[in-house]
Amino acid sequence: MGQITATLNKTIKEFLRQKTILFWTIAWPIIWVLIGSFSFTENVPSEGIPYIKGAITISMTVFALMTAGMANLPGNIAEDRERGLLTKLMSMPIRPWRDLVGRILALLAFSSLAAISVVFVGYICGAGFSFTMIGFLQSIGFLLLISFASAGIGMLIGTFVKHVHGAIMSGVGIAVVTAALSGVMAPYSSLPWVLQSFARIYPVSSANSSITYLLVGEAYAGYSPLSESQAALTIGVSLLLFVAGLIAYSRFCWRKG
Repeated sequence: MGQITATLNKTIKEFLRQKTILFWTIAWPIIWVLIGSFSFTENVPSEGIPYIKGAITISMTVFALMTAGMANLPGNIAEDRERGLLTKLMSMPIRPWRDLVGRILALLAFSSLAAISVVFVGYICGAGFSFTMIGFLQSIGFLLLISFASAGIGMLIGTFVKHVHGAIMSGVGIAVVTAALSGVMAPYSSLPWVLQSFARIYPVSSANSSITYLLVGEAYAGYSPLSESQAALTIGVSLLLFVAGLIAYSRFCWRKG
């Protein structure tokens, strides 16, 4: 547990120390919650405004988790590679999984901080939710799936993009583009059918729709994402991405340093 704890503490401190990470993971989603809460509610019946704000808050919370996994994690890996830390670790009797568990736990802790910050601002802006305790717990599960899928993509980026700036910007770019194309940043109903199909396959988007469905309602999700086949696809692709990232990191990044 000593190596896991040391990696966890080191990674969290590095996340909190870097202004770029704090901006894209916490400040940027909060800015869009503020903009969306006061710009996209015109011509909406008063009783629907809290739920529109709730859907916006959920989307920006999801984007915060995406950025944490796709940009922060690979940036951290690339930084350790550039400093020669991975090479030093390989020379020590330390297994890769201990290092990786510490990074993932740090990512989950930092992602939780970012998500709580975004939701708090959304609540202050008047976001409304309607859910049961079971629905709330299911939403937590989908948030974890988003974190795992994003971490999988992040580990792939961190493995093959060698420099810190390139890794972070690659992750931010992938997060922004896929969020825009898959309905995380736009209503599912406004997407063309090709992108709607992509939104159902891309696990981050389908998990976002599932959370919106559970906490706000089907009208705001755009479709029912909780059918057995759709839920199984979301879970399966999320775990597939995470496992792919694990394999790439352990086989290529760690061994080559």
